[in-house]
Amino acid sequence: MNLLFVADPLESFKTYKDTTFAMMREAQRRGHTVAACEPADLVWQLGGVVQAAVRRIRLTGDAVDWFETVVQEVAELRRFDAIVMRKDPPFDSEFFYATHLLEQAEREGAKVFNKPRALRDHPEKLAILEFPQQIGPTLVTRSAQAIRDFHALHHDIILKPLDGMGGMGIFRVREDGLNLGGIIETLNRDGAQSVMVQKFLPAIAQGDKRVLVIGGKPVPYCLARIPQGGEVRGNLAAGGKGVAQPLSEADRAIAEHLGPILAARGLLLVGLDVIGDKLTEINVTSPTCFQEITDQTGFDVAAMFIDALEQAAA
Repeated sequence: MNLLFVADPLESFKTYKDTTFAMMREAQRRGHTVAACEPADLVWQLGGVVQAAVRRIRLTGDAVDWFETVVQEVAELRRFDAIVMRKDPPFDSEFFYATHLLEQAEREGAKVFNKPRALRDHPEKLAILEFPQQIGPTLVTRSAQAIRDFHALHHDIILKPLDGMGGMGIFRVREDGLNLGGIIETLNRDGAQSVMVQKFLPAIAQGDKRVLVIGGKPVPYCLARIPQGGEVRGNLAAGGKGVAQPLSEADRAIAEHLGPILAARGLLLVGLDVIGDKLTEINVTSPTCFQEITDQTGFDVAAMFIDALEQAAA
């Protein structure tokens, strides 16, 4: 297959842990052609089709100079067998516009994974609202008073912005309510910005689990991201320790319930965040943890993904 990855700059990849790199490596190992571009490289003009300035690359196997550019060219997206959208969050205006260009490419014959419309329809914090039976007590609001009422009811809460990533902007407020007013002001911005508030789940001590679902089927191992040093956040970007472990019965039940639903909407790869037996987020933009799970368990997550990509693009 002739594959295009729409991603962040290749020079920024941390190849020892980067999931997109793992995908590329497995694709090349199977003899597929790998090309890459950034969202800023996408172009459409009346009378033409969506194109991009792309780099066709070869992975070298070197830890530092990990790729070499074989050719640089302007290519029509519809000429690729599959396009893998792997731009990291945040889901900002430019990401939004890129999904529209990719959707236009779909109308012209391209096959894009994850599907651009599905990326727009599943904001990573809010997508859980569709599955109330899987989540803990949750509030989404602009109202400072509603947040205070939620705290009075549940006593120990987590507050987070809807556009955060990697644990950014997450706060815990315990029963004493210390700093609740200041945190509300910071996140809520005097009613201008919506906030998600959730009851604190003590099971975070055993990890914020990343459960990967590929082609509607769960990867048999998750990565439990365990908070360190008194932190409340388990995110790897916030210093959490990643420990791979087999899926629990609850993990598998959640993944098997959501997996087919999300796959039918064009979400080939999904990262479910689970604390204890509660779903906390549905990650669709650029789910990670392939290499951590593979390194610790031997299960080849990238191979499972490329298998699913080959089948979906056929």
